Amino acid sequence: MTFHAISPQTLKKQVESALGSLVKSSRLALGEVTVVVEAANYLAACKILRDAQSCGFDQLMDLCGVDYSEYKNEPLSGSRFCVVLHLLSVHLNQRLRLKVFAPDDDAPQVDSVCEVWSSANWFEREAFDLFGIVFEGHDDLRRILTDYGFIGHPFRKDFPVQGHVEMRYDAEQKRVVYQPVTIEPREITPRIIRENNYSGFPSGFEI
Repeated sequence: MTFHAISPQTLKKQVESALGSLVKSSRLALGEVTVVVEAANYLAACKILRDAQSCGFDQLMDLCGVDYSEYKNEPLSGSRFCVVLHLLSVHLNQRLRLKVFAPDDDAPQVDSVCEVWSSANWFEREAFDLFGIVFEGHDDLRRILTDYGFIGHPFRKDFPVQGHVEMRYDAEQKRVVYQPVTIEPREITPRIIRENNYSGFPSGFEI
């Protein structure tokens, strides 16, 4: 049996009530509820959100990393790396965004939630691969998108666009080899149309 979705305001109150003091902050914007918890309370909060009758978030739809170091071109305030989860309750027909910030910018780490939602497995591997966030308790935390010999984490804001190394197949050695990047960074200047009275629309086109 599927229930009609409750209002976002009611969902926010129910989640806050279920989590109690584990809530660091909560926000309702654009009809969506976002809850932030401390890293130390992250795993416990996830279990409550899954098991509490008023929450019932039985599915993890997405988990990703975020690097806030250059967010909106503003100076960093607070922790740099964040893990964002999108949760779904099928039988209660409601959704929630959960966020947790890794307390250490130099070695970001939070608990794994694979024991809560098995779908977290590959999502956490992706966040580890792309952002370097370590998920404590994950049984098989290794790269999933980049090569095993890849250096760095390509979704970090300070990762160079051209990368650190490049890979190619060497026909003589008959194997893949790594070598320093040969791509030189360049600036691409957009083409600017300077003709007077140029509208960019075909003749006879009306706006």
